[in-house]
This record gives sequence, structure tokens and C-alpha cells, in this order.
Amino acid sequence: MAGSYDLIVFGSGTAAMVASNRASAAGRKVAVTDFRPFGGTCALRGCDPKKMLVTGAQVMDDIRRMRTRGVVAPEARISWPELMAFKRTFTAPIPEKQARNYAGKGIDAFHGRARFVGRNAVAIEGEGVCEARHILIAAGARPAPLPFPGAEHLVTNEEFLELEELPPRIILVGGGYIAAEFSHIAARAGASVTILQRGERLLTQFDPDLVGWLMESFHEVGIDVRTRHAVVRVEKAGHGYTVLTRSETGAEEAMEADLVVHAAGRIPDLEPLQLDAAGVARDERGHLRLNAFLQSPSNPAVYAAGDAARTGPPLTPVSSHDAKVAVRNMIEGNQYRPDYRGVPSVAFTIPPIASVGLSEAEARQRNLRFRLRSQRVSGWYTARRVAEPTYGFKVLVDEDTDRVLGAHLVGPHVDEVINIFGLAIRHGLTAEDLKTTMFGYPTGASDIGYML
Repeated sequence: MAGSYDLIVFGSGTAAMVASNRASAAGRKVAVTDFRPFGGTCALRGCDPKKMLVTGAQVMDDIRRMRTRGVVAPEARISWPELMAFKRTFTAPIPEKQARNYAGKGIDAFHGRARFVGRNAVAIEGEGVCEARHILIAAGARPAPLPFPGAEHLVTNEEFLELEELPPRIILVGGGYIAAEFSHIAARAGASVTILQRGERLLTQFDPDLVGWLMESFHEVGIDVRTRHAVVRVEKAGHGYTVLTRSETGAEEAMEADLVVHAAGRIPDLEPLQLDAAGVARDERGHLRLNAFLQSPSNPAVYAAGDAARTGPPLTPVSSHDAKVAVRNMIEGNQYRPDYRGVPSVAFTIPPIASVGLSEAEARQRNLRFRLRSQRVSGWYTARRVAEPTYGFKVLVDEDTDRVLGAHLVGPHVDEVINIFGLAIRHGLTAEDLKTTMFGYPTGASDIGYML
């Protein structure tokens, strides 16, 4: 097969789907290629299936907290195989559904590894060479390389989400979203869980005070969090593994586990693409060099979106936004820049933690005049109703304009409430606008006025 297209897209995740659909709707001839099942990380191997598992863990935690408050469920437990089967009711149909979507819109969809063989030419495994006026890199991310011997024994976050059975002893290496979220899932499913984090705390993307409050929920369910602990090596030991760690004092300890999970971050999956063949430049960190329009300056035919672009937060809504911007620039000329104002981030721990806008540290670095309200509010109705002791907030408001600069929340329903603050930041609403809004009561959103 050899063909010519207006747009070829590497990948089939959120950014790829949005871009290919929009370009096709604009009358462009489009092809997508992915060596994995169509659907991408978020739908198949990340956000969506993860949150389905979180739902089961959340139910178990609800029962735990309400056990002496009228809920009697002595037999309640998670059946891991059944929970995974429930997850697959969502993930299993996606590849075929997306293939039908491509076919219905006249988009050529190919399965196979793809790589550049020229500035406008792409070789697709098993298909041949195609040429395109534009090429969009939306190939997602992969686990970051780990520097210690035995790293090959670790399973990835994607492999964790496909486990048929949950092992009894689990160690997670890393301290970001994956470690925080998966530890809560596994612990509430009955596993003994340890987190090993090189840094001084978990979830460095979130406010340190709120993370400190959240850590009580880790301890409450028995998650062993060891910060300032580096992994020296991992060895196979019978049916399990021995993980040798070193603390900041230099003390070494051997820990036994049935499963060791890579939770130390992800990087753009660029190596297989052979970017040099297309003259696509990268920076000193190995990330794509892109201009303000998500375009490669060294090869103007090439654009990028989502995790591959790495210009905004590594979040699914950002991937969609990037794709819309990139396609408009391809079609109309470079006129549009991505706008990442008011993009919320959420870690689906139990309870969740959420953030949007500037942190307190960032606001101080910019010498902004702002008022800060921060309080732990375990006694508020929202927390007491569900017997959740972890509930608090930190909100920053500009002194001169009364506009919300940042909001940081932890506790029940904050994964939804943070979106109101995101709306305010993106559209310039003031604190007074929020305080005078009548939210449904009693809901998590009805607490917003008291946070300002």
C-alpha cells in the first residue's frame, strides 16, 4: 500500500481521535496508525479503567467509615476477578467501536508500527510508505526508564490494570498519581501495600499542606509510605521478589513482595518514530521542540498533541484541546495557541485531592497581591455526613481584581467541585461571582462560598 494524505496521525488515543475526526469533517483525507488496539491510554489502559477500579475501592471505604454509623456489611469484600470483568465491559468494546468510527468517517485506520522515513513520509509496518501534507504526533507516553538493576521485573501501570488476581504483597516504586491511586485500590482490595518514593513526599504536583492531610488516609488503611527511600535493586526470589532499598541515612533494607509496580512516571513515547529521518528536533530532555502553535520548527509539516507534545499538563482534556488547536493551525494557518488556563488536576485517592490554577508558592514567586484562605474542615457537614475526617482547602484570590488565582481541595466530592474553580479561572469569574451563586444544597459545591 502506498498512499497520499492531507494528515497522518501517529496514535489512536484522545488527541488522535479528536484530530482525525475534525480533519476529516473539514474534508481532509486522513489516516491513523497505531500498533496497539485503537483507543489509546486513557480509555483502555489509564484514566477510565483505573477509575472503575477506584469505584470498587470507594465502596469498601464507604462501608469501613460507616460501619458503626448504621451500615452493617460484615461479608463485604472486593472480588478482584469480578471487578476486572466489570472494567472490561467498558474497555473491551472500545477498539472495535473506534474502528467503526474511522470507517464511517472515511478515515483510513492501520494497525502496525509507524516511523518517519522522510520529512513528509511515514512507513507503516505491513502497509508500506505513505506521504502526507501534515503529520500529527499523538503517540502518547510510556513508563520512564528506571536506573537500578532488576527494573525489568517491575510491571507497568498498564499491566497492573490487567491483573487476573491481586497478589497479597505489593510494592509500588514512585510517588506520583499511579502510586497514590493504585495503592488505595490495592489496599482496599485486601493487599498489603508499600510505596517507595525517593523524594520527601508523595504527589508533588499538589499543595504540600493538603497532601499532608491526605496522608492520614494512607495510614488509616495500612499503606506503608516510605519517603526518601531509593530502590537499589530488585531480584527474583522464588515466586516473588526481593527489593533492596536505601534510606536517606544510608541504611539498607530488603523487602519481600509478590508484585513490584513501576509508578515512577511516564515520558513521551518518541523513540520508535525515528524523528531524525524527518528532521524533527528535540530538546535537551528529549522532548519535542515545538513552537507556540504545537508545530515543529525544524519540520513545519509536523505537529504534536497531548503527552507527545508535553506543552501542557499530561491530562486527557489537554490532549483533546491540543488536537483541536493543531488541526485548526494545519487547516487555517498558524493562528491558534493552546490555552491551559483553569485545567484541573485530580488524583483519585480516597478521598480525592484536586488542584487548579496557581499554587501558593507560585503566587508568591510572582509577587502577586492575593488573599489566602486555608482550613481543614473535618467538622463541615460534607465531611461529617460520610464520616470522612480528611477535608480541607486552600484558595487564592487576587486582591486587586477579586479573581480566583488557584484552588486546592482534598476530601469528599472535590474531584467534582474543583471544576467550578476551573470554570472561574478560565473565564475570569470573581470570588464574589461564586459567593453569590446559589448551588444545590447540601452538596460539595455548596461549600464553595465558605472557602472564599
